[in-house]
Amino acid sequence: MSADLFERRAVISGVGQSAIGRQVDRSGFQLTLDAVLAAIADAGLTVDDIDGLAMFPGGGKANLPGYANGNLYEVQDALRITTRWRQGIVEGMCLPFYGPAMAVATGQARHAVIWRTVKEGSAARNAGGRPAYGSTNPVAEGPLAWLLPVGALSPVCQVAPYAARYMHEYGVTREQLAWIPVTQRAHAALNPDAVYRTPLSVDDYLSARMISTPICLYDCDVPADGATAIVVSAAQTAPDLRAPVAIEAMAGVVDGRPSWEQWEDMGRVGHATAAALWERTDLRPADVDVAQLYDGFTIECVWWLEAMGFCKPGEAGAFVEGGSRIALGGELPLNTWGGQLSGGRLHAAFGHVAEAVRQVRGEAGARQVPGARVAAVTNVGGYEAGAALLTTWPG
Repeated sequence: MSADLFERRAVISGVGQSAIGRQVDRSGFQLTLDAVLAAIADAGLTVDDIDGLAMFPGGGKANLPGYANGNLYEVQDALRITTRWRQGIVEGMCLPFYGPAMAVATGQARHAVIWRTVKEGSAARNAGGRPAYGSTNPVAEGPLAWLLPVGALSPVCQVAPYAARYMHEYGVTREQLAWIPVTQRAHAALNPDAVYRTPLSVDDYLSARMISTPICLYDCDVPADGATAIVVSAAQTAPDLRAPVAIEAMAGVVDGRPSWEQWEDMGRVGHATAAALWERTDLRPADVDVAQLYDGFTIECVWWLEAMGFCKPGEAGAFVEGGSRIALGGELPLNTWGGQLSGGRLHAAFGHVAEAVRQVRGEAGARQVPGARVAAVTNVGGYEAGAALLTTWPG
């Protein structure tokens, strides 16, 4: 495998997070600054070293309820940073560090920070319930032409039919899928920053209220307040960094079919993304020590387990049943920070990346996977997806 892949010329040098909770009494801007400064310190850098900034998401989506990113100009001014590269990302076809990695790999910056801030926990409390996506602009055009007439603005309503189809097609049961949120809750109990840390049983899962059949309350990620920042640095700066993490490979795929066909097979883009990822590395699924797989809903973990080749299509239910394979000490510890189902919806795999970095560094505390050297990270699914392998720095 060529060592000249652009991602090999970049490293993740720092991750930082603000306070995380169901409702945090700080503005999105304050949370952003907390996370950015923590990430810079984690890298062993100073603010003066940063010459690239990016925020996720950019564009109109940043104005949805609970999307609380600090503005690029505001953050740059507050920290008095002089930049050579900046980017406002509308949506994440790959992973948070994709754009910054390209920037440092091509010499546009040496140390770039990207952040994601949410106040969805507060937005849900203030609205008396979780605000629906698209509710700020309910016009039946584009994808909403298909969703608005049937009241399917919320992602749970959009994903549920595909979950039902998958379960029917392969005979997967809710009793099997329950082990994903149950196991991730056990992991969250070891994460002091997780939103939910109390034990969850299979019976608790099965008796929870249904949100959109077959998706119940515990299949859904948890609205939270918090910010996560990631510093990406040029690989040649590694000797100056505290604990760099190598980007072994990454890939992203966007479905170019018409919008009404994109959701025909929720796992289709994930499979294409994973295939592109494995083409960029000599590592194989069996080499992965820990998996941080996107879990906006439980079923997305299922699709990613199969897409990444950890089990065959239709076998994920049997793979997770009982929880032993995906638990700490199992063959593939899954979402060791609790994932978005218990750790909190930090969105766009920012929380997943932060945990992957800590795991391969050996800095995950009570939830550390012994000897973890290779971490898989995935993001989103459906019509766009991203995947990456992070590894310990060889130096």
